Amino acid sequence: MDAQAQESFRQFVAGRSSALLKTAVLLSGGDQHAAEDLLQNALVKAAGRWQRIDEPEAYVRRILYRQQVSRWRLKWRRREVTVAELPEAAAAPDASGTAELRLVLRTALSRLTARQRTVLVLRYFEDLPEADVARLLGCSVGTVRSTTHRSLARLRTLAPELAALGPDGSDQRPPRDFSPVEVRP
Repeated sequence: MDAQAQESFRQFVAGRSSALLKTAVLLSGGDQHAAEDLLQNALVKAAGRWQRIDEPEAYVRRILYRQQVSRWRLKWRRREVTVAELPEAAAAPDASGTAELRLVLRTALSRLTARQRTVLVLRYFEDLPEADVARLLGCSVGTVRSTTHRSLARLRTLAPELAALGPDGSDQRPPRDFSPVEVRP
């Protein structure tokens, strides 16, 4: 790789690595270390072909998806079990409760299978159509649909509090003191 390509690659990594890491975290079920490994491996692969890549971000994202698919397709899996989490730094109070929602969602996503998590990330975080997800994962559109359906059902079971939220994240439940009014014709 020549000096100009190296500089271009460095700028890409500096500018887009945080967004790519968010995707990798979602794909890995909230495991920050696995996500960093996933992203690092994708960037290493992209660096080797950097001068021939037309759309770098799309190329790196495709590598991320395919690496994650390869991980859950392996017959033998080496799993590391986390026994304790380090405390996070204290943050300013979040009046809207989005931090709690993120934790609930992260926990629920981590309890899904890797395949279910990958399909949900591609469909709803990356906002890809079913056909593109099927092409990326090497399966049929019907498989993507059924996996999405089962994944969402499992997610609703794992985190029922997410079902009450609207598309913008606001609470759609009636107030606690809500009492239905009977209307007679």
